[in-house]
Amino acid sequence: MSQVETRGAALITDHDPVPDTCRDGVIAIGNFDGVHRGHQALLALASDAAHARRTPFGLITFEPHPRTFFRPEDPVFRLSPLPLKARLVAALGAGFVAALNFDRAFASLEPEAFVRDVLVGRFAAAHVVTGYDFHFGRGRRGNAAILASLGKALGFELSSIEQVTDEDGVAPIASSAIRAALRHGHVEAAAHQLGYWWMVMGDVVAGDGRGRALGYPTANLVLEPGSEPKEGIYAVRVRIDGEPGRPAHPGAAYIGTRPTFASDRRFLEVYLIDYAGDLYGRTLAVEFMAFVRPDQAFDGPEALKRQMDADCRAIAALLADLECNDPMLRYRLGHLQAEGAL
Repeated sequence: MSQVETRGAALITDHDPVPDTCRDGVIAIGNFDGVHRGHQALLALASDAAHARRTPFGLITFEPHPRTFFRPEDPVFRLSPLPLKARLVAALGAGFVAALNFDRAFASLEPEAFVRDVLVGRFAAAHVVTGYDFHFGRGRRGNAAILASLGKALGFELSSIEQVTDEDGVAPIASSAIRAALRHGHVEAAAHQLGYWWMVMGDVVAGDGRGRALGYPTANLVLEPGSEPKEGIYAVRVRIDGEPGRPAHPGAAYIGTRPTFASDRRFLEVYLIDYAGDLYGRTLAVEFMAFVRPDQAFDGPEALKRQMDADCRAIAALLADLECNDPMLRYRLGHLQAEGAL
């Protein structure tokens, strides 16, 4: 069995056997990209149903994202790739995440076959929870009405959640709106829809050493294909896997193509303001807390260094203020994030 433990949630891939502890329970279905506040409301409904039944609760999601499968030349901007998604839903109480391979055969599966073979056959679902607009199966023919009808015939219950909106009850909480906010550098607006500061997780890879030569050694992370937050400088909070219980490190992050050095690649570089150790090969969680300035070209390395000095002073002050007045503490995941529990 190849389940991978992810902060308490078993990750089940397409061909893994489903353990008994993940059967006969409550299943939430969807892409859950970002695990935003709308998704969190859906998962809370699933969690409540599982608690009432005293059964396990988990979710079924799809890899790759269906839009990326249908339009590989234009991959979707993933807010939470699978490892991060698994971590977020585990923090919300999910016991497992089943990532089903979204390929041509799966896309061609009739809705009835998906319900019969996957929901009932593999997972023995007792209760299924979906969003108000969930569609599935060949031609997106499957919907809540079909699920409810099949549930009656095959012995599972169905719950659907209505659209979740912002505090004013106007704008819907949606992954597309969060992506748009991040493309414009509107970090806090995105965070209020997510219910936590948007974050990127990844392993530190070798860079070209330019930051170290300037006195700012950076950790380099590879961005997901299609990832497109606004290019520029950010104030970030950085957590290093393997340091449980330690406070986050304040940091400055750069996303861009290094125009000063005429590069044609896109980078995510992170400078930890209070850290002097070797981070190569370590896994970092980078929490984006404010957009500081757009990317720009400088006359040379010395001009760039002067600007980096000014950026880091401004970022240290900004993060100190946010530490005392974190607007994400009102949300469950935001609170867990601040405690380092994600």
